[in-house]
Amino acid sequence: MKEEYFKWHSPNLGRDIEMLVFGHAGYPVILFPTSMGSFHENKDMGLIDSAKWYIEQGLIQIFCPDSIDKDSFYNKQIHPVHRIENHVRYDKMICHEIVEKVKNNTSSGKVAVAGCSFGGYHAANFAFRHPGYVSHMFSMSGAFNIKSFLDGFHNDDVFYNSPEDYLYGLDDHELWNMDIVLGTSNWDICFNANLKLSKVLSDRNIHHWLDIRQERKHDWPVWQEMFPHYLSRIKFF
Repeated sequence: MKEEYFKWHSPNLGRDIEMLVFGHAGYPVILFPTSMGSFHENKDMGLIDSAKWYIEQGLIQIFCPDSIDKDSFYNKQIHPVHRIENHVRYDKMICHEIVEKVKNNTSSGKVAVAGCSFGGYHAANFAFRHPGYVSHMFSMSGAFNIKSFLDGFHNDDVFYNSPEDYLYGLDDHELWNMDIVLGTSNWDICFNANLKLSKVLSDRNIHHWLDIRQERKHDWPVWQEMFPHYLSRIKFF
């Protein structure tokens, strides 16, 4: 399985960013880490190995960028306005420095996005903010409410990075063409968060699959089962 390491200075973030890429060809999948996770977390925790067959067959190519959660949502040392501004810069980095460079690796001109836990938030928020770039969104035990990170602060940037809020006003037809999976379990600490987001999507008649596994914890073993299952939904040819 081919593995490449990249490091570059991000003009959107004003700092260096690191990323691992797995595979030699195939459908581009942007895979976000969990809360404050590093670019190598998904490899370290076995999620990449769970998709090894798809990677070695040249069906998918997985891009694992670093997170900047420590500088955004989890940085209590700075004002909430700067926390959300840093996240907006991260969104721009993902969009302009990664997705726009790899989306044409497939004939659809789109990518798949995925993530576990808070990575599920990043995947969902990016997909819903940029539906023209995303064909598939796979959230595994995602948590989607960012307001608890912002100490009651609210502005347009907060609103437009809170899927439970802005989804009600979106009319981009590409959203209805997206394959959306919300993976969770009845023991998941984020179970209610997934039920809530599912209701928002249902209220908008946006087709999605709420995949509820039974008696599984919010942890890597269930995500290792979910990820290859969800990847099978991609039309590779």
